[in-house]
Amino acid sequence: MLNKIRLLFANFRLRKRLLAVADACIVVFAGLVANVPLPLLAERIGRPDLIVIFALTVLTCFGSLIFMGAYNKLWRYFSKKDYLSCIYGCLLGMFLGYFLLYLTTEKVFIEFQILHFIVATFGICAFRYLFKDAFMVLLKTGMDEAHRKRTMIIGAGSASLALLREFKVASEDMSSDNAASKINPVCLIDDDRDKIGKTFEGVLVAGGTSEIPKIARLERIEEILFCIPSCPAPDRQKILEICNDTNLPVKVVPFLGNIVESGNYVGQIRDIKVEDLLGREPIKFNNKDVRNFIEGKVCMVSGGGGSIGSELVRQIAKYNPKQVIIIDIYENNAYDIQQELVMEYGKELNLVTLIASVRDYFRMNEIFKTYKPDVVFHAAAHKHVPLMEHNPMEAIKNNVMGTFNMGCLALFNNVQKFVMISTDKAVNPTNVMGASKRCCEMIVQYLSQQAGSKTEFVTTRFGNVLGSNGSVIPLFKRQIEKGGPVTVTHPDIIRYFMTIPEAVSLVMEAASIAKGGEIFVLDMGQPVKIVSLAENLIRMYGKVPYKDVEIKFTGLRPGEKIKEELLMNEEGLLRTKNKLIFIGKQIEIDMDQFIVALWTLRNAAKKNDDKAAISALHDIVPTFTTPEEFNKTVMMKAL
Repeated sequence: MLNKIRLLFANFRLRKRLLAVADACIVVFAGLVANVPLPLLAERIGRPDLIVIFALTVLTCFGSLIFMGAYNKLWRYFSKKDYLSCIYGCLLGMFLGYFLLYLTTEKVFIEFQILHFIVATFGICAFRYLFKDAFMVLLKTGMDEAHRKRTMIIGAGSASLALLREFKVASEDMSSDNAASKINPVCLIDDDRDKIGKTFEGVLVAGGTSEIPKIARLERIEEILFCIPSCPAPDRQKILEICNDTNLPVKVVPFLGNIVESGNYVGQIRDIKVEDLLGREPIKFNNKDVRNFIEGKVCMVSGGGGSIGSELVRQIAKYNPKQVIIIDIYENNAYDIQQELVMEYGKELNLVTLIASVRDYFRMNEIFKTYKPDVVFHAAAHKHVPLMEHNPMEAIKNNVMGTFNMGCLALFNNVQKFVMISTDKAVNPTNVMGASKRCCEMIVQYLSQQAGSKTEFVTTRFGNVLGSNGSVIPLFKRQIEKGGPVTVTHPDIIRYFMTIPEAVSLVMEAASIAKGGEIFVLDMGQPVKIVSLAENLIRMYGKVPYKDVEIKFTGLRPGEKIKEELLMNEEGLLRTKNKLIFIGKQIEIDMDQFIVALWTLRNAAKKNDDKAAISALHDIVPTFTTPEEFNKTVMMKAL
């Protein structure tokens, strides 16, 4: 019986009708009360006039209360600000009612009008206040849900309905101990005004996304479930940022197609990922061009065991290559990706895994002669900025000379395409790693200018990769799990971010459309503040930044920029078929001057002469500057 009453009062439309009837009764009752003490102030009003007054004021107050939005709010969420809508509604309604009375009868009852307004306003507000408490007690009575997390579900669409049905079945099965049985869906959130106030599977649509923090607080929500799988990325970012203000853990439901395919709704719920906050759609690429480029070819990937290299190998394997050759000096990573591909493709994929260093020209020459690659993806490099600041010789030997070895061997062996993976740190570099990668870009450009070359040389440049071995995200997660502090180098530091699949898809499509000599740059959207990234991650763990987990600013590391760039001043941008991929025209290289400078750098590196090598690197990369000078310029522009 109690459940039936609870469900009856959960019907928002029915409650609005009951509230309208109650308001009408209060207006009439207030008139009767106001007429009692009237002999002390003026003459009592007769019955005929009272009937006319009640008819007019009930209609005008009802209309003005609707106009002021007094019936649009759910009782449980009525706040001090919402009571003002009742006061303004009564004031407007009484004014209109007595104005119409004067127009029709030319009668004025000043004292009665004032008393009528005061009593009616007090009654209407008091009724809402008392009913709100009674309504909340009714909803909570007899509900034993201590073992289930009070969950807010964002979205009242088909995915939410499917989840609610599974929750309902799980709650009715007392023996169930699956994930669904641990969730208590308390309310739904949706910006569709027609849905607000309605119930779906017994769960109320409580309000829009702007009200998430308030509703979460009033309903004592313990976790939030984002259930709009097809939500555009900018809207998703905006809603998730609102969710972050609640300091509650947030989980998301993936694309509806994945849910339908698996048939398991609750099992698809996952923790929110940082890439959900990038604020742009995942970048789409032309798979047809990539397939035509890869299919039937021998593809070599240097650094094939690393974050980018291993994803390159995974994506290449999908396009039916003739052979895939993994080159890596670190056998553990090479073994991991080898076993992954063997398990997935078996003997269908012609896979060769070789342990070798790109520094060793003669070993690499042997590999080129033996396997005759058609396409080379050069991803092998040292990328950790502070480590390379302390070990500059290793950055020069591995990055610069390794790229020169691989590029020259591609040229000598008539490889069709050579694709070098670069970084935004190569633009106006402030550290040895960035300068070495800019030097690598210049090597690729130098080789592309060789007369009679049958190899198309191309560079791909992008920013930080989420989830890579050197990404800041795994470090932040470890620090949060240990209770903090989370270490950020500087409160103003910003970076561009992309996912590993996006980065690799860029490389693949760039290779497929390259003609030689280009630098491909990805439009990565707006840069992200690292401190905001840290704050969001802390909130995703259900903790409060600076309160539950401290954020400590440690100062910029050696060679670190406040802000990264994707394009040098000299480079122009040309559009490609993909509106998010641009071509930055390479700066022409003075070939005679460049090779002499490169040889000077090589000789200094072979002698392990740090000072001479870094001096030579400055000579070969004229945009190589100090981080102090660069950061000072950036901060001055920001003022």
